[in-house]
Amino acid sequence: MLDHGQAPPATPAPERPRLGGNPLLRRKPVERLVAEGGQGEGGALKRSLTMWQLTMISIGATLGTGIFVVLGEAAPKAGPAVTISFIIAGLTALFSALSYAELAGSVPVSGSSYSYSYATMGEFVAWICGWCLVLEYAVSVAAVAVGWGEYLNELLDGTIGVTIPEKLSAAPFGEGGFINLPSLVVVLLSMVFLMRGAKESARVNSIMVGVKIVTLLLFIGIGVMGIKSGNYTPLAPLGVTGISAAASTLFFSYIGFDAASTAGEEAKNPKKDLPRAIMLSLGIVTVLYVLVAFVAVGAMPWQDFGGTEAALAKIMEDVTGNSFWGVVLAAGAVVAIFSVVFAVLYGQTRILFAMSRDGLVPKVFAKVDKESGAPRANVVIVSLFCGALAAFIPLGELANATSIGTLFAFALVNVAVIILRRTRPDMPRTFKVALFPVTPILGFIACGYMMYSLPVATWIAFGGWMAVGLVIYFLYGIRRSELATAEK
Repeated sequence: MLDHGQAPPATPAPERPRLGGNPLLRRKPVERLVAEGGQGEGGALKRSLTMWQLTMISIGATLGTGIFVVLGEAAPKAGPAVTISFIIAGLTALFSALSYAELAGSVPVSGSSYSYSYATMGEFVAWICGWCLVLEYAVSVAAVAVGWGEYLNELLDGTIGVTIPEKLSAAPFGEGGFINLPSLVVVLLSMVFLMRGAKESARVNSIMVGVKIVTLLLFIGIGVMGIKSGNYTPLAPLGVTGISAAASTLFFSYIGFDAASTAGEEAKNPKKDLPRAIMLSLGIVTVLYVLVAFVAVGAMPWQDFGGTEAALAKIMEDVTGNSFWGVVLAAGAVVAIFSVVFAVLYGQTRILFAMSRDGLVPKVFAKVDKESGAPRANVVIVSLFCGALAAFIPLGELANATSIGTLFAFALVNVAVIILRRTRPDMPRTFKVALFPVTPILGFIACGYMMYSLPVATWIAFGGWMAVGLVIYFLYGIRRSELATAEK
Protein backbone atom coordinates (compact mmCIF):
# COMPACT_ATOMS: atom_id res chain seq x y z
CA MET A 1 0.00 0.00 0.00
CA LEU A 2 1.12 3.56 -0.59
CA ASP A 3 2.28 5.34 2.57
CA HIS A 4 0.85 8.81 3.04
CA GLY A 5 1.03 11.32 5.85
CA GLN A 6 3.83 9.62 7.74
CA ALA A 7 6.93 11.37 8.97
CA PRO A 8 9.91 10.46 6.82
CA PRO A 9 12.07 7.81 8.45
CA ALA A 10 15.59 8.54 9.48
CA THR A 11 18.07 8.15 6.65
CA PRO A 12 19.48 4.62 6.93
CA ALA A 13 23.19 4.06 6.96
CA PRO A 14 24.45 3.16 3.48
CA GLU A 15 25.21 -0.49 2.97
CA ARG A 16 28.73 -1.38 1.99
CA PRO A 17 29.39 -3.54 -1.06
CA ARG A 18 29.72 -7.21 -0.14
CA LEU A 19 33.24 -7.76 -1.43
CA GLY A 20 35.73 -10.46 -0.73
CA GLY A 21 34.90 -14.05 0.14
CA ASN A 22 32.82 -15.97 -2.37
CA PRO A 23 32.58 -13.85 -5.54
CA LEU A 24 29.23 -15.45 -6.38
CA LEU A 25 27.68 -13.82 -3.30
CA ARG A 26 29.00 -10.27 -3.66
CA ARG A 27 26.16 -7.78 -3.53
CA LYS A 28 25.74 -4.30 -4.93
CA PRO A 29 24.26 -1.90 -2.36
CA VAL A 30 20.95 -0.20 -3.11
CA GLU A 31 22.53 3.24 -2.62
CA ARG A 32 25.16 2.51 -5.26
CA LEU A 33 22.59 1.15 -7.71
CA VAL A 34 20.48 4.29 -7.35
CA ALA A 35 23.50 6.65 -7.48
CA GLU A 36 24.61 5.14 -10.79
CA GLY A 37 21.12 5.51 -12.26
CA GLY A 38 21.07 6.84 -15.81
CA GLN A 39 24.83 6.88 -16.21
CA GLY A 40 26.11 5.16 -19.32
CA GLU A 41 29.21 5.05 -21.48
CA GLY A 42 29.75 8.53 -22.95
CA GLY A 43 26.37 9.93 -21.87
CA ALA A 44 23.35 9.57 -19.64
CA LEU A 45 19.70 8.58 -20.03
CA LYS A 46 17.23 11.46 -19.77
CA ARG A 47 14.54 11.66 -17.07
CA SER A 48 11.47 12.57 -19.10
CA LEU A 49 8.72 10.00 -18.46
CA THR A 50 5.56 10.81 -16.49
CA MET A 51 3.40 8.37 -14.51
CA TRP A 52 0.91 8.23 -17.40
CA GLN A 53 3.65 7.42 -19.90
CA LEU A 54 5.06 4.73 -17.60
CA THR A 55 1.59 3.18 -17.35
CA MET A 56 1.28 3.25 -21.13
CA ILE A 57 4.66 1.52 -21.45
CA SER A 58 3.44 -1.29 -19.18
CA ILE A 59 0.11 -1.60 -20.99
CA GLY A 60 1.91 -1.35 -24.31
CA ALA A 61 4.22 -4.21 -23.36
CA THR A 62 1.39 -6.37 -22.00
CA LEU A 63 -1.83 -5.84 -23.93
CA GLY A 64 -1.55 -7.41 -27.36
CA THR A 65 -0.53 -10.85 -28.54
CA GLY A 66 -1.88 -12.57 -25.42
CA ILE A 67 -5.46 -11.69 -26.29
CA PHE A 68 -5.18 -11.22 -30.06
CA VAL A 69 -3.16 -14.37 -30.75
CA VAL A 70 -2.41 -16.68 -27.79
CA LEU A 71 -6.13 -16.93 -26.95
CA GLY A 72 -6.36 -19.14 -30.04
CA GLU A 73 -3.88 -21.58 -28.46
CA ALA A 74 -5.33 -21.51 -24.95
CA ALA A 75 -9.05 -21.95 -25.73
CA PRO A 76 -8.64 -25.51 -27.12
CA LYS A 77 -6.90 -26.48 -23.85
CA ALA A 78 -9.42 -25.07 -21.36
CA GLY A 79 -12.61 -24.74 -23.41
CA PRO A 80 -15.01 -22.00 -22.22
CA ALA A 81 -13.13 -22.04 -18.89
CA VAL A 82 -10.33 -20.14 -20.64
CA THR A 83 -11.79 -17.08 -18.87
CA ILE A 84 -10.94 -18.76 -15.56
CA SER A 85 -7.45 -19.47 -16.91
CA PHE A 86 -7.01 -15.76 -17.58
CA ILE A 87 -8.05 -14.98 -14.00
CA ILE A 88 -5.62 -17.55 -12.56
CA ALA A 89 -2.76 -16.21 -14.67
CA GLY A 90 -3.72 -12.67 -13.63
CA LEU A 91 -3.69 -13.55 -9.92
CA THR A 92 -0.28 -15.15 -10.36
CA ALA A 93 0.93 -11.96 -11.99
CA LEU A 94 -0.68 -9.83 -9.24
CA PHE A 95 1.32 -11.45 -6.43
CA SER A 96 4.54 -10.70 -8.29
CA ALA A 97 3.32 -7.24 -9.35
CA LEU A 98 2.94 -6.25 -5.70
CA SER A 99 6.54 -7.26 -5.04
CA TYR A 100 7.68 -5.47 -8.19
CA ALA A 101 5.85 -2.32 -7.07
CA GLU A 102 7.59 -2.28 -3.68
CA LEU A 103 11.04 -2.85 -5.14
CA ALA A 104 10.53 -0.41 -8.03
CA GLY A 105 9.69 2.33 -5.52
CA SER A 106 12.69 1.45 -3.35
CA VAL A 107 15.28 0.67 -6.05
CA PRO A 108 14.20 2.76 -9.09
CA VAL A 109 16.75 1.56 -11.66
CA SER A 110 16.62 0.17 -15.20
CA GLY A 111 17.69 -3.35 -14.27
CA SER A 112 14.29 -4.40 -12.92
CA SER A 113 14.41 -7.77 -11.11
CA TYR A 114 18.05 -8.23 -12.15
CA SER A 115 19.07 -5.20 -10.06
CA TYR A 116 16.79 -6.21 -7.18
CA SER A 117 18.51 -9.61 -7.09
CA TYR A 118 21.96 -7.98 -7.21
CA ALA A 119 21.13 -5.93 -4.12
CA THR A 120 19.69 -8.84 -2.13
CA MET A 121 20.96 -12.24 -3.27
CA GLY A 122 24.31 -11.53 -4.85
CA GLU A 123 25.92 -11.42 -8.27
CA PHE A 124 25.43 -15.03 -9.30
CA VAL A 125 21.68 -15.01 -8.66
CA ALA A 126 21.50 -11.57 -10.30
CA TRP A 127 23.17 -12.96 -13.41
CA ILE A 128 20.74 -15.88 -13.54
CA CYS A 129 17.84 -13.46 -13.16
CA GLY A 130 19.25 -11.14 -15.81
CA TRP A 131 19.76 -14.06 -18.19
CA CYS A 132 16.14 -15.08 -17.61
CA LEU A 133 15.08 -11.52 -18.37
CA VAL A 134 16.96 -11.66 -21.65
CA LEU A 135 14.93 -14.78 -22.42
CA GLU A 136 11.71 -13.09 -21.27
CA TYR A 137 12.09 -9.86 -23.20
CA ALA A 138 14.04 -10.87 -26.29
CA VAL A 139 12.03 -14.00 -26.98
CA SER A 140 8.79 -12.19 -26.12
CA VAL A 141 9.57 -9.58 -28.76
CA ALA A 142 10.05 -12.36 -31.30
CA ALA A 143 6.90 -14.23 -30.27
CA VAL A 144 4.76 -11.10 -30.44
CA ALA A 145 6.21 -10.17 -33.81
CA VAL A 146 5.19 -13.57 -35.20
CA GLY A 147 1.58 -12.90 -34.20
CA TRP A 148 1.70 -9.49 -35.88
CA GLY A 149 2.15 -11.11 -39.27
CA GLU A 150 -1.10 -13.08 -38.88
CA TYR A 151 -3.19 -9.97 -38.42
CA LEU A 152 -1.28 -8.10 -41.12
CA ASN A 153 -2.36 -10.79 -43.57
CA GLU A 154 -5.96 -10.45 -42.36
CA LEU A 155 -5.77 -6.71 -42.96
CA LEU A 156 -4.23 -7.03 -46.41
CA ASP A 157 -6.76 -9.67 -47.44
CA GLY A 158 -9.69 -7.55 -46.28
CA THR A 159 -8.50 -4.31 -47.88
CA ILE A 160 -6.70 -5.10 -51.12
CA GLY A 161 -7.46 -8.81 -51.49
CA VAL A 162 -3.90 -10.11 -51.30
CA THR A 163 -1.85 -11.86 -48.65
CA ILE A 164 1.83 -12.38 -48.10
CA PRO A 165 2.85 -15.79 -49.50
CA GLU A 166 3.28 -18.52 -46.88
CA LYS A 167 6.93 -18.94 -47.79
CA LEU A 168 7.50 -15.32 -46.71
CA SER A 169 5.17 -15.30 -43.71
CA ALA A 170 6.01 -18.55 -41.88
CA ALA A 171 9.04 -19.84 -40.02
CA PRO A 172 11.16 -22.50 -41.74
CA PHE A 173 11.30 -24.71 -38.64
CA GLY A 174 7.99 -26.50 -38.12
CA GLU A 175 5.83 -24.25 -40.32
CA GLY A 176 7.18 -24.97 -43.81
CA GLY A 177 8.05 -21.39 -44.69
CA PHE A 178 11.29 -19.76 -45.75
CA ILE A 179 11.24 -16.65 -43.54
CA ASN A 180 8.61 -14.79 -41.51
CA LEU A 181 9.21 -11.46 -43.19
CA PRO A 182 6.41 -9.43 -41.50
CA SER A 183 7.71 -10.27 -38.03
CA LEU A 184 11.20 -9.16 -39.02
CA VAL A 185 9.82 -5.90 -40.44
CA VAL A 186 7.88 -4.97 -37.28
CA VAL A 187 10.97 -5.46 -35.11
CA LEU A 188 13.08 -3.28 -37.39
CA LEU A 189 10.39 -0.56 -37.45
CA SER A 190 10.36 -0.56 -33.64
CA MET A 191 14.14 -0.22 -33.69
CA VAL A 192 13.90 2.94 -35.79
CA PHE A 193 11.47 4.58 -33.34
CA LEU A 194 13.44 3.55 -30.24
CA MET A 195 16.62 5.12 -31.56
CA ARG A 196 14.95 8.54 -31.21
CA GLY A 197 14.99 8.41 -27.40
CA ALA A 198 12.64 7.62 -24.50
CA LYS A 199 10.47 10.75 -24.63
CA GLU A 200 9.66 10.50 -28.33
CA SER A 201 9.22 6.72 -28.06
CA ALA A 202 6.77 7.15 -25.16
CA ARG A 203 4.60 9.50 -27.23
CA VAL A 204 4.36 7.02 -30.09
CA ASN A 205 3.63 4.21 -27.66
CA SER A 206 0.80 6.12 -25.94
CA ILE A 207 -0.97 6.69 -29.27
CA MET A 208 -0.72 2.99 -30.17
CA VAL A 209 -1.97 1.91 -26.74
CA GLY A 210 -5.00 4.16 -27.11
CA VAL A 211 -5.80 2.58 -30.48
CA LYS A 212 -5.67 -0.98 -29.14
CA ILE A 213 -7.81 -0.26 -26.08
CA VAL A 214 -10.48 1.26 -28.35
CA THR A 215 -10.20 -1.79 -30.64
CA LEU A 216 -10.81 -4.25 -27.81
CA LEU A 217 -13.72 -2.22 -26.46
CA LEU A 218 -15.18 -2.28 -29.98
CA PHE A 219 -14.79 -6.07 -30.10
CA ILE A 220 -16.56 -6.44 -26.73
CA GLY A 221 -19.41 -4.18 -27.84
CA ILE A 222 -20.01 -6.05 -31.11
CA GLY A 223 -19.02 -9.57 -30.03
CA VAL A 224 -21.48 -9.62 -27.12
CA MET A 225 -24.32 -9.61 -29.66
CA GLY A 226 -23.14 -12.99 -30.97
CA ILE A 227 -22.99 -14.80 -27.62
CA LYS A 228 -24.80 -18.16 -27.51
CA SER A 229 -25.30 -19.68 -24.06
CA GLY A 230 -24.65 -23.15 -25.44
CA ASN A 231 -21.06 -22.21 -26.19
CA TYR A 232 -20.35 -22.04 -22.45
CA THR A 233 -21.21 -25.69 -21.84
CA PRO A 234 -19.52 -27.83 -20.83
CA LEU A 235 -17.53 -25.18 -18.99
CA ALA A 236 -14.33 -27.20 -18.56
CA PRO A 237 -14.38 -30.10 -21.06
CA LEU A 238 -10.75 -30.99 -20.31
CA GLY A 239 -11.06 -30.54 -16.54
CA VAL A 240 -8.77 -28.77 -14.10
CA THR A 241 -5.71 -29.98 -16.00
CA GLY A 242 -6.85 -28.12 -19.10
CA ILE A 243 -7.54 -24.93 -17.14
CA SER A 244 -4.10 -25.12 -15.52
CA ALA A 245 -2.33 -25.81 -18.83
CA ALA A 246 -4.12 -22.88 -20.48
CA ALA A 247 -3.27 -20.61 -17.52
CA SER A 248 0.42 -21.45 -17.95
CA THR A 249 0.21 -20.57 -21.64
CA LEU A 250 -1.79 -17.41 -20.94
CA PHE A 251 0.69 -16.19 -18.36
CA PHE A 252 2.55 -15.06 -21.46
CA SER A 253 -0.29 -12.54 -21.86
CA TYR A 254 0.67 -10.76 -18.63
CA ILE A 255 4.34 -10.49 -19.37
CA GLY A 256 5.16 -6.82 -19.70
CA PHE A 257 3.56 -5.20 -16.66
CA ASP A 258 7.08 -5.04 -15.25
CA ALA A 259 8.23 -2.99 -18.26
CA ALA A 260 7.65 0.20 -16.26
CA SER A 261 10.35 -0.93 -13.83
CA THR A 262 12.88 -0.97 -16.66
CA ALA A 263 12.23 2.76 -17.14
CA GLY A 264 13.36 3.59 -13.60
CA GLU A 265 16.25 5.73 -14.78
CA GLU A 266 14.15 7.71 -17.27
CA ALA A 267 11.14 8.45 -15.04
CA LYS A 268 10.67 11.95 -13.64
CA ASN A 269 9.49 10.73 -10.22
CA PRO A 270 10.35 7.04 -10.13
CA LYS A 271 9.81 6.31 -6.42
CA LYS A 272 6.13 7.27 -6.59
CA ASP A 273 5.25 6.78 -10.24
CA LEU A 274 6.73 3.31 -10.84
CA PRO A 275 4.58 1.46 -8.26
CA ARG A 276 1.44 3.28 -9.43
CA ALA A 277 2.15 2.55 -13.09
CA ILE A 278 2.75 -1.17 -12.44
CA MET A 279 -0.46 -1.69 -10.45
CA LEU A 280 -2.66 0.48 -12.68
CA SER A 281 -1.49 -1.19 -15.88
CA LEU A 282 -2.03 -4.70 -14.52
CA GLY A 283 -5.56 -3.79 -13.41
CA ILE A 284 -6.55 -2.36 -16.78
CA VAL A 285 -5.08 -5.26 -18.72
CA THR A 286 -6.70 -7.95 -16.55
CA VAL A 287 -10.19 -6.45 -16.87
CA LEU A 288 -9.86 -6.22 -20.66
CA TYR A 289 -8.51 -9.77 -20.97
CA VAL A 290 -11.32 -11.34 -18.96
CA LEU A 291 -14.06 -9.41 -20.79
CA VAL A 292 -12.66 -10.18 -24.24
CA ALA A 293 -12.14 -13.88 -23.43
CA PHE A 294 -15.67 -14.20 -22.03
CA VAL A 295 -17.19 -12.63 -25.15
CA ALA A 296 -14.95 -14.59 -27.53
CA VAL A 297 -15.76 -18.09 -26.23
CA GLY A 298 -19.43 -17.13 -26.03
CA ALA A 299 -19.53 -16.00 -29.63
CA MET A 300 -17.54 -18.90 -31.12
CA PRO A 301 -17.36 -22.58 -30.06
CA TRP A 302 -14.11 -23.27 -28.27
CA GLN A 303 -13.28 -26.10 -30.69
CA ASP A 304 -13.07 -23.57 -33.54
CA PHE A 305 -10.22 -21.62 -31.97
CA GLY A 306 -7.60 -24.20 -32.88
CA GLY A 307 -5.46 -23.44 -35.89
CA THR A 308 -6.24 -19.72 -36.07
CA GLU A 309 -4.11 -16.93 -34.69
CA ALA A 310 -6.54 -14.21 -35.77
CA ALA A 311 -9.60 -15.49 -33.90
CA LEU A 312 -10.99 -12.11 -32.87
CA ALA A 313 -11.15 -10.84 -36.44
CA LYS A 314 -12.97 -14.03 -37.48
CA ILE A 315 -15.50 -13.59 -34.66
CA MET A 316 -16.19 -10.00 -35.72
CA GLU A 317 -16.90 -11.15 -39.28
CA ASP A 318 -19.12 -14.04 -38.15
CA VAL A 319 -21.17 -11.94 -35.72
CA THR A 320 -21.81 -9.05 -38.11
CA GLY A 321 -21.84 -11.00 -41.37
CA ASN A 322 -19.72 -8.20 -42.75
CA SER A 323 -16.02 -8.41 -43.48
CA PHE A 324 -15.63 -4.68 -42.76
CA TRP A 325 -15.58 -5.20 -38.97
CA GLY A 326 -13.04 -7.97 -39.29
CA VAL A 327 -10.83 -5.57 -41.21
CA VAL A 328 -11.27 -2.92 -38.49
CA LEU A 329 -10.31 -5.45 -35.82
CA ALA A 330 -7.32 -6.62 -37.85
CA ALA A 331 -6.16 -3.01 -38.29
CA GLY A 332 -6.44 -2.43 -34.54
CA ALA A 333 -4.56 -5.66 -33.85
CA VAL A 334 -1.75 -4.64 -36.20
CA VAL A 335 -1.29 -1.42 -34.20
CA ALA A 336 -1.76 -3.22 -30.87
CA ILE A 337 0.82 -5.92 -31.49
CA PHE A 338 3.23 -3.36 -32.95
CA SER A 339 3.07 -1.47 -29.63
CA VAL A 340 3.89 -4.66 -27.70
CA VAL A 341 6.97 -5.30 -29.83
CA PHE A 342 7.92 -1.66 -29.37
CA ALA A 343 7.50 -1.54 -25.56
CA VAL A 344 9.05 -4.94 -24.82
CA LEU A 345 12.02 -4.17 -27.04
CA TYR A 346 12.48 -0.98 -25.02
CA GLY A 347 12.52 -2.98 -21.79
CA GLN A 348 15.08 -5.44 -23.13
CA THR A 349 17.52 -2.70 -24.09
CA ARG A 350 17.30 -1.10 -20.63
CA ILE A 351 17.94 -4.39 -18.83
CA LEU A 352 21.06 -4.99 -20.90
CA PHE A 353 22.02 -1.35 -20.27
CA ALA A 354 22.05 -2.04 -16.51
CA MET A 355 23.90 -5.35 -16.88
CA SER A 356 26.48 -3.69 -19.11
CA ARG A 357 27.06 -0.87 -16.64
CA ASP A 358 27.71 -3.51 -13.97
CA GLY A 359 30.28 -5.13 -16.26
CA LEU A 360 28.45 -8.45 -16.72
CA VAL A 361 27.97 -7.95 -20.47
CA PRO A 362 30.09 -5.89 -22.90
CA LYS A 363 30.16 -2.11 -22.43
CA VAL A 364 28.70 -1.48 -25.88
CA PHE A 365 25.23 -2.07 -24.38
CA ALA A 366 25.71 0.88 -22.00
CA LYS A 367 26.91 3.34 -24.63
CA VAL A 368 24.51 6.33 -24.77
CA ASP A 369 24.07 8.70 -27.69
CA LYS A 370 24.43 12.24 -26.30
CA GLU A 371 21.93 13.83 -28.67
CA SER A 372 19.01 11.40 -28.29
CA GLY A 373 19.84 10.04 -24.85
CA ALA A 374 19.22 6.54 -26.21
CA PRO A 375 21.57 3.51 -26.08
CA ARG A 376 21.52 3.24 -29.87
CA ALA A 377 24.10 0.48 -30.33
CA ASN A 378 22.22 -1.55 -27.75
CA VAL A 379 18.93 -0.99 -29.61
CA VAL A 380 20.42 -2.10 -32.95
CA ILE A 381 22.07 -5.26 -31.58
CA VAL A 382 18.99 -6.38 -29.64
CA SER A 383 16.66 -5.62 -32.55
CA LEU A 384 18.69 -7.66 -35.02
CA PHE A 385 18.83 -10.59 -32.61
CA CYS A 386 15.08 -10.49 -31.87
CA GLY A 387 14.28 -10.00 -35.53
CA ALA A 388 16.21 -13.14 -36.43
CA LEU A 389 14.33 -15.15 -33.80
CA ALA A 390 10.98 -13.83 -35.04
CA ALA A 391 11.84 -14.62 -38.65
CA PHE A 392 12.80 -18.26 -38.08
CA ILE A 393 11.15 -19.67 -34.89
CA PRO A 394 7.41 -20.64 -34.54
CA LEU A 395 5.15 -18.72 -32.12
CA GLY A 396 4.15 -21.59 -29.80
CA GLU A 397 7.68 -22.51 -28.79
CA LEU A 398 8.60 -18.86 -28.32
CA ALA A 399 5.60 -18.19 -26.05
CA ASN A 400 6.37 -21.15 -23.77
CA ALA A 401 10.06 -20.26 -23.54
CA THR A 402 9.14 -16.69 -22.63
CA SER A 403 6.77 -17.84 -19.90
CA ILE A 404 9.30 -20.03 -18.09
CA GLY A 405 11.99 -17.35 -18.11
CA THR A 406 9.53 -14.78 -16.79
CA LEU A 407 8.17 -17.04 -14.06
CA PHE A 408 11.68 -17.72 -12.81
CA ALA A 409 12.50 -14.01 -12.69
CA PHE A 410 9.18 -13.22 -10.96
CA ALA A 411 9.87 -15.90 -8.35
CA LEU A 412 13.19 -14.22 -7.55
CA VAL A 413 11.48 -10.83 -7.16
CA ASN A 414 9.20 -12.30 -4.50
CA VAL A 415 12.24 -13.63 -2.67
CA ALA A 416 14.06 -10.30 -3.06
CA VAL A 417 11.30 -8.28 -1.42
CA ILE A 418 11.38 -10.59 1.63
CA ILE A 419 15.17 -10.36 1.92
CA LEU A 420 15.24 -6.58 1.56
CA ARG A 421 12.53 -6.18 4.22
CA ARG A 422 14.62 -8.29 6.61
CA THR A 423 18.03 -6.81 5.85
CA ARG A 424 17.01 -3.17 5.25
CA PRO A 425 13.85 -2.57 7.34
CA ASP A 426 14.78 1.11 7.78
CA MET A 427 14.95 1.87 4.05
CA PRO A 428 12.27 4.34 2.82
CA ARG A 429 9.51 2.65 0.80
CA THR A 430 6.84 4.50 -1.18
CA PHE A 431 4.87 1.26 -1.62
CA LYS A 432 4.61 -1.78 0.63
CA VAL A 433 3.31 -5.24 -0.20
CA ALA A 434 0.09 -5.92 1.71
CA LEU A 435 -0.08 -8.96 4.05
CA PHE A 436 3.70 -9.34 4.13
CA PRO A 437 5.25 -11.93 4.05
CA VAL A 438 2.24 -14.02 2.99
CA THR A 439 1.78 -12.25 -0.35
CA PRO A 440 5.34 -12.69 -1.70
CA ILE A 441 5.39 -16.30 -0.44
CA LEU A 442 2.17 -16.99 -2.35
CA GLY A 443 3.70 -15.25 -5.36
CA PHE A 444 6.72 -17.53 -5.22
CA ILE A 445 4.55 -20.66 -4.88
CA ALA A 446 2.26 -19.56 -7.74
CA CYS A 447 5.23 -19.00 -10.04
CA GLY A 448 6.63 -22.41 -9.13
CA TYR A 449 3.31 -24.10 -9.85
CA MET A 450 2.97 -22.37 -13.22
CA MET A 451 6.49 -23.46 -14.16
CA TYR A 452 5.65 -27.03 -13.15
CA SER A 453 2.64 -26.95 -15.52
CA LEU A 454 4.77 -26.15 -18.57
CA PRO A 455 5.68 -29.01 -20.95
CA VAL A 456 8.90 -31.00 -20.69
CA ALA A 457 10.18 -29.61 -24.00
CA THR A 458 10.02 -26.11 -22.54
CA TRP A 459 12.04 -27.19 -19.51
CA ILE A 460 14.67 -28.77 -21.76
CA ALA A 461 14.95 -25.55 -23.78
CA PHE A 462 15.16 -23.54 -20.54
CA GLY A 463 17.91 -25.82 -19.24
CA GLY A 464 19.87 -25.32 -22.43
CA TRP A 465 19.44 -21.55 -22.21
CA MET A 466 20.64 -21.50 -18.60
CA ALA A 467 23.64 -23.67 -19.47
CA VAL A 468 24.71 -21.15 -22.11
CA GLY A 469 24.23 -18.35 -19.57
CA LEU A 470 26.42 -20.07 -16.99
CA VAL A 471 29.21 -20.54 -19.53
CA ILE A 472 29.09 -16.83 -20.41
CA TYR A 473 29.12 -15.79 -16.75
CA PHE A 474 32.06 -17.95 -15.71
CA LEU A 475 34.10 -17.10 -18.82
CA TYR A 476 33.29 -13.38 -18.85
CA GLY A 477 31.01 -11.83 -16.21
CA ILE A 478 32.61 -13.15 -13.02
CA ARG A 479 35.95 -11.51 -13.92
CA ARG A 480 34.66 -8.38 -15.69
CA SER A 481 31.96 -7.23 -13.25
CA GLU A 482 32.43 -3.82 -11.62
CA LEU A 483 32.52 -5.43 -8.18
CA ALA A 484 35.25 -7.84 -9.33
CA THR A 485 37.44 -5.02 -10.60
CA ALA A 486 36.87 -3.10 -7.34
CA GLU A 487 38.46 -5.99 -5.46
CA LYS A 488 41.69 -5.83 -7.46
